Amino acid sequence: MYFESHAHFDDKRFKEDREELLGLLPSCGIEYVVNVGCDVKSSKQSIRLAEQYDYIYAAVGIHPHELYDISSQTIEELRRLSQHKKVVAIGEIGLDYYYDTHPRELQQFWFRQQLRLAESVNKPVIIHSRDAAQETFDIMSASGVRRGVIHCYSGSAPMAVDYAQMGFYIGIGGVVTFPNGKKMVEVVDALPLEKILIETDSPYLSPAPNRGKRNDSRNLEFIVNKIAEIKKIAPEKVAEITGKNAQSLFF
Repeated sequence: MYFESHAHFDDKRFKEDREELLGLLPSCGIEYVVNVGCDVKSSKQSIRLAEQYDYIYAAVGIHPHELYDISSQTIEELRRLSQHKKVVAIGEIGLDYYYDTHPRELQQFWFRQQLRLAESVNKPVIIHSRDAAQETFDIMSASGVRRGVIHCYSGSAPMAVDYAQMGFYIGIGGVVTFPNGKKMVEVVDALPLEKILIETDSPYLSPAPNRGKRNDSRNLEFIVNKIAEIKKIAPEKVAEITGKNAQSLFF
């Protein structure tokens, strides 16, 4: 049984077969899914999915790409949404300097505001960080938040260990299976299994051998198998421990 810690089943790429797929996942060993919001609209859609499917839970937040009309009213709307009984985290929030869709100072400001929101509503955070590893780490370190996951981690192994020591989990997805994913192999090797969560980031980042295709939670198997290979333990043990980690964080 797998705990999918990060997916976007509200995405338009699932429009044609969403109900069929989500009805199928529990029979494929998917015990829980956290569907993660990127703006107010997708946060509400995540809640609707969580209301429709017992095994799905929701996270609400504003992704650093989606800051176009964010305001203090947006933060209050997220606060209201976070009170829903199936909302388990604030996210995904953070920094993305790869595209620089918004000024870095603006990203940092609203990242801090959402961290404060998470602290005030006592929810863990789901952190997005792309090409902004040190800035993300510095903001996280300075905040009062110490519960959450660094989603789709792409930083160094030493920084992953530092995050783990601060209390955070590290999200490992399909990249660890790529031929050029050696950096993530080093991260998994450096971390205790008790600090790792598994994720697909569906519909993105399908693991080998399905790289380039639409991703979904059934591909967790390939990520678990790769982690088991690195750790030299049974895949069932990886699924068990990462599942317990996710339940401890979100529930």
